[in-house]
Amino acid sequence: MTDLFAPLTLRGVTLKNRIGVSPMCMYCCGGDGRPTEWHLQHLLSRAVGGAGLVITEAAAVTPEGRISPDDLGLWGEEHLAGHARLAAGIAALGAVPGIQLAHAGRKASRNAPWEGGRAPAERGWVALAPSAEAFDDYAVPRAMTEAEILSTVAAFAAAARRSVQAGYRFIELHAAHGYLGHQFLSPLSNRRNDAWGGDFDGRARFVLEMTRAVRAAIPDEVPVCVRVSHTDWVEGGWSTEETVELSRRLKVLGVDMIDVSSGGLHPAQKIPVGPGYQVPGAEAVRRGADLPVAAVGMITEPEQAQAILAEGRADLVLLARALLRDPYWPLHAAARLGRLDAVQAPPQYERGWMALGRVEKELAVAAAMPAL
Repeated sequence: MTDLFAPLTLRGVTLKNRIGVSPMCMYCCGGDGRPTEWHLQHLLSRAVGGAGLVITEAAAVTPEGRISPDDLGLWGEEHLAGHARLAAGIAALGAVPGIQLAHAGRKASRNAPWEGGRAPAERGWVALAPSAEAFDDYAVPRAMTEAEILSTVAAFAAAARRSVQAGYRFIELHAAHGYLGHQFLSPLSNRRNDAWGGDFDGRARFVLEMTRAVRAAIPDEVPVCVRVSHTDWVEGGWSTEETVELSRRLKVLGVDMIDVSSGGLHPAQKIPVGPGYQVPGAEAVRRGADLPVAAVGMITEPEQAQAILAEGRADLVLLARALLRDPYWPLHAAARLGRLDAVQAPPQYERGWMALGRVEKELAVAAAMPAL
């Protein structure tokens, strides 16, 4: 039985437990793509809280690949110093530093959600996509030329090399949530009639070539993960069965894990949101492609996370909003499950967590006692 607090080894990297920080955009880079003090405090606090893996938000591999003008980036050497500081800080606190590399495609050039999420009046640009098909009320993107597709593949490889140079030890490639990789995969957004579209082989080509280039660009000991939406939740869209087949091909290319999410491509999606609603997709990929998978999506309770792993449905749980609310979720989970021995609190904080462990045990004993 896989335990929430058991280590996980992927190639030459070992996570101390099965709890990871899912990539979450912060939209606060000030226009230059460089990490800020916010990123340092945000990510390092989750490492202090006991997560085994801390993944940065989506880092754009080209300037036009940003979701917003204030997105994180890794398209140039000027970004290395800030990322090196982040990666070193995460590692020093006992977590594996990871980075997600991304290109927004047709969902680029938007303001931050709290600024309305609309196209910026200033600092905006023309988005690029597989086809000139707009998402919802977004501006119509320009269809990429083959030269632009190939240069984007090369940009992913270059960003991966910089990631390793900066000290990241886990690379995730974003091909989910309606961003560029997903746009190539889905027939709802890829209307091309050349070698980069059409049938499954054509639509999968970009993600496969991107992955091939990244795997060749980084050392063998660094694991590569690909995040996919296992379904569009729209009839005629990308499906779980196609995700399984894609995952099989990614495995052949040397991918070590699939991060299984869903949706984000089409406004007509009907997502059955609820606790663990994306776990069945992760389980399907794990069984169908024989690859380790990460489960994500409304995983909020320690018992729930433990059950997902114990039942063999996933190998890693990635938490997002739960960790925004509580950076110390792993430590709280260990206390609730009676496993504080398995998660080492920083020595500066240890007295607080040991006291909590005693309280949790006393409450459990009291709950088990018969009523008088």
